[in-house]
Amino acid sequence: MKDAKLPTGPETLDPTPPSGDAVVIPLHGADAAPLARPRRRGRPVPGPGRPEAAILALPAGDPTSSAAPAPAPATIRRPSRDERWAEALAFVRRRLDGDYEVDEFGFDRDLAANAVLPVLKPLYDQWFRVEVNGIEHIPDVGGALLVANHAGGIWAVDAAMTAVAVHTEHPAGRFLRLLGADLVFSTPGLGSLARKAGTARACSADAERLLADGELVGVWPEGFKGIGKPFRERYKLQRFGRGGFVHAAIKAGVPIIPVSIVGSEEIHPVLGNAKALARLLNLPYFPLTPTFPWLGPLGLVPLPSKWYIEFGAAIHTEALSPDAADDAVAVFDITDRVRETIQSTLYRLLVQRRSVWR
Repeated sequence: MKDAKLPTGPETLDPTPPSGDAVVIPLHGADAAPLARPRRRGRPVPGPGRPEAAILALPAGDPTSSAAPAPAPATIRRPSRDERWAEALAFVRRRLDGDYEVDEFGFDRDLAANAVLPVLKPLYDQWFRVEVNGIEHIPDVGGALLVANHAGGIWAVDAAMTAVAVHTEHPAGRFLRLLGADLVFSTPGLGSLARKAGTARACSADAERLLADGELVGVWPEGFKGIGKPFRERYKLQRFGRGGFVHAAIKAGVPIIPVSIVGSEEIHPVLGNAKALARLLNLPYFPLTPTFPWLGPLGLVPLPSKWYIEFGAAIHTEALSPDAADDAVAVFDITDRVRETIQSTLYRLLVQRRSVWR
């Protein structure tokens, strides 16, 4: 099964959506290395070269033996309540004094780290109970382009949860710069907050500048086609457009990291699309879900599905000439490879998933 190969063209992928919670599909041979089951945060699986593996491998021994006892695992010290209050007051003082920096895109790192991400963290930890695998594939320094599947129905919170995962799970605590649609920036209040949180417009120029500056950039190529697709087509990737994200990665000479997200399709299952209302409100679609709009504002609350986020092995473009960005064949080949990697990983995670809710 490991050596089987998926169809090479996006139009030849099996259009049959997964039924129930599990689908079996062959993995994409050599292009997708086998990855472990997503692990729970804070419980790394011991492996070669890890100190945990060495500790677990030590024999229990005899209390009377002269051998030194195995060292106890290190505990993570959490800040006390007084320390948290001190940090909060220091943050407020910096805001009042104007002692913070904003980059040319409007990104306020101090605000993102101390206000935006902490607000999203309970949703990440308690509501969706996100489990992450493959965080080591994200480089500690330098630019990289993260490409993920898109879903959500009403709220595209998969982008926000990915940003939280990168910042909290990566040892370097890196920020993920999201690429947002024009609708985000035209919405009063939301556009300004999105810029401050690190979102830039989804255009090649901004993506290339961020990548050239050594930033991590996140893109969801399915766009609104992915967010608003019917529930019967869940976890079936939509078209990835013309490969604009690959063009930006080749121009900047950075790796592409496929990201597969399971759980986001169930937070607002889209049962229908009220096209007349969508045209009236100038929206790309108007979703009809089991709870919205029937329950009013309460219907906007996402269902507490269980999430898995897997960061795949990097697909490198650094060795390519910048001129390759204008080669349609090369761009399509890499785009197709990224898409197939994400699709096969999604199906594998669905097979491994115990339940939608746990």
